[in-house]
Amino acid sequence: MAKTIPERSELPAQYCWALEDLYPNDAAWERDLAALSELVETIPAYRGTLGKSARRLLAYLRFQDELSVQCDRLGNYAHRKADEDTRDSARQAMAEKLSTVLTKAAELSDFDAPEILAIPEKTLQSFYEKSAALRQYETYLSRIRRRRDHILSADGEKLLASASELGRVAQTTFARFSNADLTFPDVRDARGRKHPLTQSTYISLLQSGDRTLRENAYRTYYAQYAAFRNTMASTLAGQQKMLWYYTKARNYTSPLERSLYPNEIPESVYRELIAAVRQHQPLMARYLKLRKKMLEASELHFYDLYVPLVTPPQKKIGYPEAMKTVKKALAPLGKEYGAILQRGFDERWIDVYENRGKRSGAYSAGARVHPYVLLNYTDDLDGVFTLAHEMGHAMHSYFSNRTQPVIYADYEIFVAEVASTCNEALLMEYLLGRTATRRARIYLLNHYLEQFRATLFRQTMFAEFELKISELEGEGVPLTAQTLQDTYAALLRDYFGDDVVYDDEITMEWARIPHFYYDFYVYQYATGYAAAIALSRRILQEGEPAVRDYLAFLSGGCSKSPIELLRGAGVDMASPKPINDAMALFSRLLDEMEKLTEEAHDEE
Repeated sequence: MAKTIPERSELPAQYCWALEDLYPNDAAWERDLAALSELVETIPAYRGTLGKSARRLLAYLRFQDELSVQCDRLGNYAHRKADEDTRDSARQAMAEKLSTVLTKAAELSDFDAPEILAIPEKTLQSFYEKSAALRQYETYLSRIRRRRDHILSADGEKLLASASELGRVAQTTFARFSNADLTFPDVRDARGRKHPLTQSTYISLLQSGDRTLRENAYRTYYAQYAAFRNTMASTLAGQQKMLWYYTKARNYTSPLERSLYPNEIPESVYRELIAAVRQHQPLMARYLKLRKKMLEASELHFYDLYVPLVTPPQKKIGYPEAMKTVKKALAPLGKEYGAILQRGFDERWIDVYENRGKRSGAYSAGARVHPYVLLNYTDDLDGVFTLAHEMGHAMHSYFSNRTQPVIYADYEIFVAEVASTCNEALLMEYLLGRTATRRARIYLLNHYLEQFRATLFRQTMFAEFELKISELEGEGVPLTAQTLQDTYAALLRDYFGDDVVYDDEITMEWARIPHFYYDFYVYQYATGYAAAIALSRRILQEGEPAVRDYLAFLSGGCSKSPIELLRGAGVDMASPKPINDAMALFSRLLDEMEKLTEEAHDEE
């Protein structure tokens, strides 16, 4: 029987996140939005005063903290509500109203960075001596002053701030089109039965053992995107033009430099990741050759890459069982971690199931009241891993918010995927340690290898695609649909080799990836994965000392640079060692997978 996707009103409350922890109703949100609007109007009172005294500078920084706290609550409520049903224009309007207020706040705050830069170093040091409270902001102020060459005059900053809403148009258009406007017809399996195809069901359909269903889902899905290929190309090109506009306006040499510079990440980390993963491409070729052999396929297509190579040991994993499994798997992280994790389960931090119009995918939002996690739980092992992954994000946010002052509570995007992926690695080791049969072990090894393919290899390919189209835009090459398809197709061949068929449909994959609108975000999935593998192995091997260092990392927010925070936890991401060590693990896992499948074949 085909799955019926419910309306949100049909879901039990226990599986819906507790947005009442933010606001009891929309009216309360509207009142706080009005209060924020009034508070924003007081910003000009600080103009021209930041360099006059330690007291005045401290007052402004504390005022900005207050704005941040209010915006956090308002933004989380508006965006979480909007994601519950992307078809609801009233919910979308809430987010847009808040965006308007935030844009005005940015415009009225255009003076702060130039004024902070104008304070002589000797004067700033005297401020610190006069005000112990101001020293809390020393790292923050140093980061602003480090960007001296990239901060404009007050008039220039005002002009850029006024354009901030325009800068989000491409991303917003993509999200609205892909999540709300784009729909897909049902697809049929080998027996002629219909299955609903949505953004949330697409990958699960590709995991079906019914090859007819997989192929139909794959071709139907990309046919819909291909029908709008020129629109999608124009949207992505608009994103690139926006990035280059801000790059030139702020005196950076490239969008890549502009993206990495604030987080103190050397460009070499990005480029060396690509070089290191490309160096290990023969491992991917080995894996795909094994996949083709185990599927007994004359041809391996991209719609064959997600299906498990053996029957899952348990076909359905309900959400209650998923919570229990995740908690047991994360027990090595200690009692404190486990207790907070249980709070998240019990206190409805998580929006569990798909409903009509709900945003696709999964994410965690680190609200200060407590994190919120969006899932579209699918009752399978992937769903369990997604739960572990997103709760890793949530726990990172929880520890940072609890430990750091407002100014340092948000962790940088470079480390954003570390905690989530560390949870996945611990879950995998837990499951592998409890497999009793060869078949179950092969299934889990395949799942582990798939994490490497999807994260270390595929996300690095995405990172290289993003870099290439950025460079093409910088060279003045029009980013037409054909250019994007050709560029993507060439990278697919470089990363996946000769043992897979390159259907026309897969050259449209770039059109569905939301992260290409996130400004050089995707590479951090790969670096984060390598860091997480290293951290998980240290936690399992060393126990309490490693856990102590890891929790300190989770609690660090952005109080130090991301590279420093990871070094404190025992991982040096300025070196290629974590990438190469992760690839060595991939090789060992592949060795075991090949051995087990050969033994199974010999016994038949």
